[in-house]
Amino acid sequence: MTDLAAQGADAAHTPATVGRRRSYGRYVLGKVLGSAGSLAFVLVLGFFLFRVLPGDPARTLGRGRFRTEAQLEEFRATYGLDQPLPQQFLTYLKNTFSGDLGVSLRYRVPVSDLILDRLWPTLLLVGIATLLATVIGVYLGVISAWNRGKATDKVTTGTTLTLYSMPEWWLGLLLIAAFAVGMGPLPGIFPTGGLHSVDAEPGTIGYVGDTALHLVLPVLTLVLVYLADFSLIMRSSLLDEIGEDYLTTARAKGLRDVVVRRRHAVRNALLPTTTLIALSIGFVVSGAITVETVFSIPGLGLLATEALTIPDYWVLQGTFLVTSAGVILANLLANLVYGLLDPRVRS
Repeated sequence: MTDLAAQGADAAHTPATVGRRRSYGRYVLGKVLGSAGSLAFVLVLGFFLFRVLPGDPARTLGRGRFRTEAQLEEFRATYGLDQPLPQQFLTYLKNTFSGDLGVSLRYRVPVSDLILDRLWPTLLLVGIATLLATVIGVYLGVISAWNRGKATDKVTTGTTLTLYSMPEWWLGLLLIAAFAVGMGPLPGIFPTGGLHSVDAEPGTIGYVGDTALHLVLPVLTLVLVYLADFSLIMRSSLLDEIGEDYLTTARAKGLRDVVVRRRHAVRNALLPTTTLIALSIGFVVSGAITVETVFSIPGLGLLATEALTIPDYWVLQGTFLVTSAGVILANLLANLVYGLLDPRVRS
């Protein structure tokens, strides 16, 4: 009798469990297929988008060096530019899936090596800025929502919106003028640009400190601009939670206001912010083109800007593919995590 009861209990629980698993499995499959489709679109767009740019890379690089048409034709044959466009595309797909992103026309090194070399400054710059903006922005959003309509809320929201409306390059130039060049009695404290000093010796503590000093202004620029993203999302999400019945119940149990906010309201309000954080991680790979340009940070953003001047097709394709793939992957992870945190989105 006991065995029958146990089997009945297992049978009663099995369909619901399997149903939940299948439901999330279908959800995961749909998101993975959608991300794969987005990546395929990026591959196609990345190839044809840069082929419509004005300028012939052979003639651009051949200024003063390629004096005859035969030399130009030899150059085109070497880089496959003499092939029909469909054939170039098939070659591009084959090389991409094998990890060969081509050779840079400007630097004459493999694009994959060039991207890896430039990736770390971007990760360092944008990664630190995103982390700081997330922590500070979420905190400011919580404080603003919990003090809605008060002076704290007005000052915080107004300040973050003002900073958000500023172009990154303009804010960066202001910080350079104020804290690097110096204004009036204020002397210049920080470097105007670059990631390291020329005389800094790699692998030493002084080298690390020198890098940190160079990153202060560009990181500060990105943090000030990104604050509004996290602050406003968190504020809006928390305001939706404040009027819920479970918070009233928590207060009725005698919990202090700060405990109600930290243990109950903020945890549920973090769900939309989780998606924003994951997407921001994806944009860490893409970097900040304007900030890297203004502060001369040798990252992916500055690399893409330099590649546009030739145009260096292979570098442009490589950076576009890597940055887009980073955003797509982060978006996929955000959807999967959100599906676990909130089962309602699976439908």
